Amino acid sequence: MPAPTSPSGPRVVLAGPPGAGKSTVAAALARLTGWTVRDTDDDVVATAGKPVTEIFVDDGEPHFRDLERAAVAAAIAEHDGIVALGGGAVLAPESQAVLASYANRGGVVVFLDVSLAHAAPRVGFNRSRPLLLGNPRAQWQQLMDARRPVYEAVATLRVLTDGRSQHEIAREILDALESAPTTEENA
Repeated sequence: MPAPTSPSGPRVVLAGPPGAGKSTVAAALARLTGWTVRDTDDDVVATAGKPVTEIFVDDGEPHFRDLERAAVAAAIAEHDGIVALGGGAVLAPESQAVLASYANRGGVVVFLDVSLAHAAPRVGFNRSRPLLLGNPRAQWQQLMDARRPVYEAVATLRVLTDGRSQHEIAREILDALESAPTTEENA
């Protein structure tokens, strides 16, 4: 299914906190469009050869963030479908610059916004999320309070996911992509 896209890069990039539904919405978008999905967390795991939690424990968060920055840059440069970013991927200034450049070329960065009440059942606050250990609800809220301005700054579109199915969210994103001016119209 055709939709406006930047001259190079993904059709759409999904960003947001844990529990926003980036991976599930990416899959729903893929079903609607036939576009392929690239998840930067999966890229980090493939590069490191171990799960995210083990990267945090064995190598530390700074090493994980280095791998994540490289994964974001590669995905934006190489992938022409849907890119789902890890929850903290937008925090690095280098990643913000990559996303800003992509958006300036007509790319669409969607901030999938979610409240704690709706994120909690999705995330389950389990041990596979190293930054949510201890008091996971309080940790999530602190992360979101700190990250919200960054998500808003990098986004070209905000979609609230609370109480909505992945199909409804994907349809809203696709409708926005289809109504967006093409790169040629912006020139």
